Amino acid sequence: MTEHRQKKSAGSGGKLEARPPRASESVISELMMPNQVNGLGHVFGGVLLSMVDRVAAVAAMRHTGRPCVTASIDRVDFREPIYAGELVTCRARVNYVGRTSLEVGVAAEAENLLTGTRRHTNSCYLTFVAIDEQHEPVPVPPLRPENDEDRRRMREGEIRRRNRLKLLEQLGETEEGR
Repeated sequence: MTEHRQKKSAGSGGKLEARPPRASESVISELMMPNQVNGLGHVFGGVLLSMVDRVAAVAAMRHTGRPCVTASIDRVDFREPIYAGELVTCRARVNYVGRTSLEVGVAAEAENLLTGTRRHTNSCYLTFVAIDEQHEPVPVPPLRPENDEDRRRMREGEIRRRNRLKLLEQLGETEEGR
Protein backbone atom coordinates (compact mmCIF):
# COMPACT_ATOMS: atom_id res chain seq x y z
CA MET A 1 0.00 0.00 0.00
CA THR A 2 1.23 3.47 -0.74
CA GLU A 3 1.91 5.86 2.07
CA HIS A 4 -0.58 8.54 0.96
CA ARG A 5 -3.47 6.09 1.11
CA GLN A 6 -2.72 5.06 4.66
CA LYS A 7 -2.13 8.64 5.74
CA LYS A 8 -4.02 9.86 8.76
CA SER A 9 -4.83 13.49 9.38
CA ALA A 10 -2.28 15.27 11.57
CA GLY A 11 -3.55 15.73 15.12
CA SER A 12 -6.73 13.79 14.40
CA GLY A 13 -6.18 10.93 16.83
CA GLY A 14 -5.88 8.37 14.04
CA LYS A 15 -8.71 9.72 11.90
CA LEU A 16 -8.36 8.73 8.25
CA GLU A 17 -7.81 11.51 5.71
CA ALA A 18 -10.77 12.22 3.41
CA ARG A 19 -10.31 11.49 -0.30
CA PRO A 20 -12.13 12.97 -3.31
CA PRO A 21 -14.24 10.71 -5.55
CA ARG A 22 -12.02 11.48 -8.56
CA ALA A 23 -9.10 9.74 -6.82
CA SER A 24 -11.00 6.44 -7.06
CA GLU A 25 -11.91 6.63 -10.76
CA SER A 26 -11.23 3.42 -12.63
CA VAL A 27 -11.80 2.29 -16.21
CA ILE A 28 -11.68 -1.13 -17.85
CA SER A 29 -12.29 -1.92 -21.53
CA GLU A 30 -12.60 -5.22 -23.34
CA LEU A 31 -13.36 -6.19 -26.92
CA MET A 32 -16.26 -8.64 -26.89
CA MET A 33 -15.50 -11.88 -28.73
CA PRO A 34 -17.76 -14.63 -30.18
CA ASN A 35 -17.11 -16.95 -27.22
CA GLN A 36 -18.70 -14.34 -24.91
CA VAL A 37 -22.15 -14.30 -26.53
CA ASN A 38 -25.29 -16.40 -26.25
CA GLY A 39 -27.35 -17.95 -29.06
CA LEU A 40 -28.89 -14.57 -29.88
CA GLY A 41 -25.48 -12.97 -30.34
CA HIS A 42 -25.80 -10.93 -27.13
CA VAL A 43 -22.92 -10.80 -24.65
CA PHE A 44 -23.66 -12.93 -21.57
CA GLY A 45 -24.74 -10.88 -18.56
CA GLY A 46 -22.13 -12.67 -16.47
CA VAL A 47 -19.34 -11.40 -18.74
CA LEU A 48 -20.46 -7.84 -18.11
CA LEU A 49 -20.96 -8.42 -14.38
CA SER A 50 -17.40 -9.73 -14.12
CA MET A 51 -16.09 -6.54 -15.71
CA VAL A 52 -18.31 -4.42 -13.45
CA ASP A 53 -17.10 -6.21 -10.31
CA ARG A 54 -13.43 -5.86 -11.28
CA VAL A 55 -13.57 -2.16 -12.16
CA ALA A 56 -15.57 -1.39 -9.01
CA ALA A 57 -13.08 -3.32 -6.85
CA VAL A 58 -10.23 -1.20 -8.24
CA ALA A 59 -12.14 2.00 -7.39
CA ALA A 60 -12.84 0.73 -3.86
CA MET A 61 -9.21 -0.23 -3.28
CA ARG A 62 -7.97 3.08 -4.69
CA HIS A 63 -10.15 4.92 -2.19
CA THR A 64 -9.32 2.80 0.84
CA GLY A 65 -5.75 1.72 0.12
CA ARG A 66 -6.81 -1.71 1.40
CA PRO A 67 -8.15 -4.98 0.08
CA CYS A 68 -11.91 -4.74 -0.45
CA VAL A 69 -14.49 -7.46 -0.95
CA THR A 70 -17.81 -7.24 -2.77
CA ALA A 71 -20.68 -7.25 -0.27
CA SER A 72 -23.53 -6.69 -2.71
CA ILE A 73 -24.52 -5.60 -6.17
CA ASP A 74 -27.71 -3.60 -6.38
CA ARG A 75 -30.20 -4.13 -9.14
CA VAL A 76 -28.63 -4.40 -12.59
CA ASP A 77 -30.70 -3.42 -15.58
CA PHE A 78 -29.54 -4.54 -18.99
CA ARG A 79 -30.81 -1.59 -21.04
CA GLU A 80 -29.54 -2.75 -24.42
CA PRO A 81 -27.77 -5.85 -25.72
CA ILE A 82 -24.03 -5.81 -26.34
CA TYR A 83 -22.72 -7.67 -29.38
CA ALA A 84 -19.53 -9.51 -30.33
CA GLY A 85 -17.08 -7.08 -31.89
CA GLU A 86 -18.11 -4.17 -29.67
CA LEU A 87 -15.74 -2.57 -27.20
CA VAL A 88 -17.23 -2.48 -23.71
CA THR A 89 -15.95 0.19 -21.36
CA CYS A 90 -16.90 0.27 -17.68
CA ARG A 91 -16.23 3.38 -15.59
CA ALA A 92 -16.34 3.32 -11.79
CA ARG A 93 -15.95 5.73 -8.90
CA VAL A 94 -16.82 5.86 -5.23
CA ASN A 95 -20.16 7.57 -4.56
CA TYR A 96 -20.68 7.10 -0.84
CA VAL A 97 -18.69 5.95 2.18
CA GLY A 98 -19.93 4.47 5.45
CA ARG A 99 -17.81 3.31 8.40
CA THR A 100 -16.33 0.14 6.86
CA SER A 101 -18.19 -0.01 3.56
CA LEU A 102 -18.43 2.09 0.44
CA GLU A 103 -20.70 2.31 -2.58
CA VAL A 104 -19.16 2.32 -6.04
CA GLY A 105 -21.18 3.36 -9.08
CA VAL A 106 -20.41 1.78 -12.45
CA ALA A 107 -21.57 2.83 -15.92
CA ALA A 108 -21.00 0.60 -18.95
CA GLU A 109 -21.06 1.57 -22.58
CA ALA A 110 -20.68 -0.40 -25.78
CA GLU A 111 -18.85 1.07 -28.75
CA ASN A 112 -19.09 -0.09 -32.34
CA LEU A 113 -15.47 0.41 -33.37
CA LEU A 114 -16.34 0.59 -37.08
CA THR A 115 -18.93 3.37 -36.80
CA GLY A 116 -17.82 5.03 -33.55
CA THR A 117 -21.37 4.75 -32.16
CA ARG A 118 -21.44 4.49 -28.36
CA ARG A 119 -24.39 3.32 -26.28
CA HIS A 120 -24.92 3.44 -22.52
CA THR A 121 -25.91 -0.15 -21.80
CA ASN A 122 -25.79 -0.60 -18.03
CA SER A 123 -25.51 1.18 -14.69
CA CYS A 124 -25.32 -0.37 -11.26
CA TYR A 125 -24.09 0.16 -7.72
CA LEU A 126 -21.87 -2.17 -5.72
CA THR A 127 -21.11 -2.17 -2.02
CA PHE A 128 -17.63 -3.14 -0.87
CA VAL A 129 -16.19 -3.71 2.57
CA ALA A 130 -12.56 -2.90 3.35
CA ILE A 131 -10.76 -5.67 5.22
CA ASP A 132 -7.54 -6.13 7.18
CA GLU A 133 -5.03 -8.97 7.12
CA GLN A 134 -7.41 -11.15 9.19
CA HIS A 135 -10.23 -10.46 6.71
CA GLU A 136 -12.08 -8.35 9.29
CA PRO A 137 -13.84 -5.10 8.32
CA VAL A 138 -11.84 -1.92 8.93
CA PRO A 139 -12.74 1.78 8.80
CA VAL A 140 -12.47 3.49 5.43
CA PRO A 141 -11.41 7.07 4.66
CA PRO A 142 -14.25 9.59 4.43
CA LEU A 143 -15.32 10.94 1.05
CA ARG A 144 -14.54 14.59 0.27
CA PRO A 145 -16.92 15.79 -2.46
CA GLU A 146 -15.45 18.52 -4.63
CA ASN A 147 -18.43 19.73 -6.66
CA ASP A 148 -22.22 19.59 -6.98
CA GLU A 149 -22.10 16.33 -8.96
CA ASP A 150 -20.04 14.66 -6.20
CA ARG A 151 -22.44 15.95 -3.55
CA ARG A 152 -25.47 14.69 -5.53
CA ARG A 153 -23.90 11.22 -5.91
CA MET A 154 -23.07 11.16 -2.22
CA ARG A 155 -26.65 12.13 -1.20
CA GLU A 156 -28.12 9.50 -3.53
CA GLY A 157 -25.67 6.89 -2.22
CA GLU A 158 -26.74 7.65 1.34
CA ILE A 159 -30.40 7.20 0.31
CA ARG A 160 -29.61 3.85 -1.33
CA ARG A 161 -27.78 2.71 1.82
CA ARG A 162 -30.73 3.65 4.04
CA ASN A 163 -33.07 1.80 1.67
CA ARG A 164 -30.84 -1.33 1.69
CA LEU A 165 -30.75 -1.32 5.49
CA LYS A 166 -34.50 -0.76 5.71
CA LEU A 167 -35.15 -3.70 3.36
CA LEU A 168 -32.86 -5.97 5.40
CA GLU A 169 -34.72 -4.94 8.56
CA GLN A 170 -38.09 -5.65 6.93
CA LEU A 171 -36.83 -9.08 5.87
CA GLY A 172 -35.58 -9.78 9.40
CA GLU A 173 -31.96 -9.87 8.29
CA THR A 174 -28.87 -7.89 9.25
CA GLU A 175 -25.89 -6.83 7.17
CA GLU A 176 -23.64 -9.16 9.13
CA GLY A 177 -26.07 -12.08 9.13
CA ARG A 178 -26.94 -12.28 5.45
